[in-house]
Amino acid sequence: MIKGIKICGVSDLDTLSYVLNHKYPPKFVGFISNYKKSRRFVKYEKLKELTNIGKKNTNFVSVLVNPDDEILEKIKNLNFDFYQLYDVNPERTKVIKDKYKVNIISALTIKFQRDVNQYKKYLGIADIILFDGKGYEKSLGFDHNLLNSVPDSVNKMIAGNIKIEDISNFKKTNSYIDLSGALENKDGKKDIKKINKLLN
Repeated sequence: MIKGIKICGVSDLDTLSYVLNHKYPPKFVGFISNYKKSRRFVKYEKLKELTNIGKKNTNFVSVLVNPDDEILEKIKNLNFDFYQLYDVNPERTKVIKDKYKVNIISALTIKFQRDVNQYKKYLGIADIILFDGKGYEKSLGFDHNLLNSVPDSVNKMIAGNIKIEDISNFKKTNSYIDLSGALENKDGKKDIKKINKLLN
């Protein structure tokens, strides 16, 4: 069963408003908060504007790559429900979770089975485990069959260059599905038509 959809890399108000007011809004919307290499990166003032909107039943996710204390302090009062953490070990993840009283999506980047097995270290700390490709901003895929070893009891999210037409392949995975690049046009902007197709 697919638990819900996450649209990641939203960076403008028009797209966000469209998504939140859709008949079938996503469970999560992600904002790239500190990874400047990404074309989806959102500067702080813009983040403030975007997260100030009435989000209804959608969760706002701050996507952070190895965040330092400065960025964590800067965004702590913004309207985020989850921090999605890349390259953060379990010990620091727990410190962040306890200090900022925020839900955590621990993101693991996957190439081999041993990468998948890292999830065990985050059990009891992360609220959701995200299995993603190795490319960060490049939307690289990985063999999703590697996740067959992860029990249904793990609250998981799956990313990694997933296309809209791939969604039906995940119906038995009991997970959230995270899309970003598949919802963009050639210049890297989110495409409303693609988002509408996905949500419908």
